[in-house]
Amino acid sequence: MCSGRVDLEFIFRAFAKGQDGVFMGGCKLDECNYTTHGNYDAYATAWMAKRILKAIGLNPDRLNLEFMSGADGQLLAEKTDAFAAKIKEIGPLFVEGGENQEGVNADQVTFLLKAALRLVPYLKLVERERLRVAEKSKTAYTAFFEDREVKNLFDEIIQEKLALGRIMLLLESSALSTGDISLRLGLSPSEVARHMKTSSRQGLVRYNTRTKCYEPAL
Repeated sequence: MCSGRVDLEFIFRAFAKGQDGVFMGGCKLDECNYTTHGNYDAYATAWMAKRILKAIGLNPDRLNLEFMSGADGQLLAEKTDAFAAKIKEIGPLFVEGGENQEGVNADQVTFLLKAALRLVPYLKLVERERLRVAEKSKTAYTAFFEDREVKNLFDEIIQEKLALGRIMLLLESSALSTGDISLRLGLSPSEVARHMKTSSRQGLVRYNTRTKCYEPAL
């Protein structure tokens, strides 16, 4: 299978199902077997996934992407062995009754990965509209994804959509006030109010005047 077919959802579902690390392998850049050069799509996917992992407080080194040819069997063995050793050093993603090396307990990991998965459909649109590199070359991709403005733009999008996703997950369990949401997610009341205003306009939540709490609109 072409590495370009590895979807963001595949990566986060693998983590959600208990994998401590995800290894992606693709053809060498500029040596793709397909005219689509899907390995550059894999490059963009891995870049986005790593920044999402960082945003939710998980070690981005839990994901690794390597490019090599079909003749690099020895190199593949070396890279996968090195990655396995790295993951062993980082430790398990889910730690029952405690916290992982990132300081996140198992329930929080599950919650954060669910929020990340909710980002995927939106980020596919962002990638199509804002993260498309005109030329599929190593120089062009490196320059684009290392650009500070691109990083800042993407991180702002992630933080905004992650906050909304986390809020919606909480509200699906129970109706909550602005103060409750603020306390549970570590957001300021003004941030929560801003997200609630956006969600209300989009028809996602409604304010119950009787209970003075927000709840899903549907």
